[in-house]
Amino acid sequence: MKTHVRFATVAALALFAALPARAQDDHKPGGLNKVAHDVSSTMKKAGRDTKGEIHRDASRTHNTLKDAGNDTKTVLKRTTGIHGSHNAHPGGLNKVAHDISNASKRGASDVKAEKNRVKAKGHAEATETGKDIKEAVKKP
Repeated sequence: MKTHVRFATVAALALFAALPARAQDDHKPGGLNKVAHDVSSTMKKAGRDTKGEIHRDASRTHNTLKDAGNDTKTVLKRTTGIHGSHNAHPGGLNKVAHDISNASKRGASDVKAEKNRVKAKGHAEATETGKDIKEAVKKP
């Protein structure tokens, strides 16, 4: 009787030990899905790297332009002795600086909008191409 109980206990423990190991087994994609997964991962990484580089360049450009604008404004204030008001409708040197700033902001906004349009169009084309390739590969 003790032999049967020991055998049953060992069998039960072996069964329970095998279950968690099987539950943790991750299923990885294979075949066409693996290729699509790898391409997608590569494209995502490249896109993120590109986006990060563009962001760093834009940040550097912004800081450079901001510093140049502030330095120019400081020099003009020292040279002319005119210091602007904090009025909602500025006049004099502040009005000129305000108008220049708004013009450059509008230009930058237009450039950013165009970049986003190009990016969206490229994404849509890449998506369509990927779907077409997938359909072509699926057909016998």
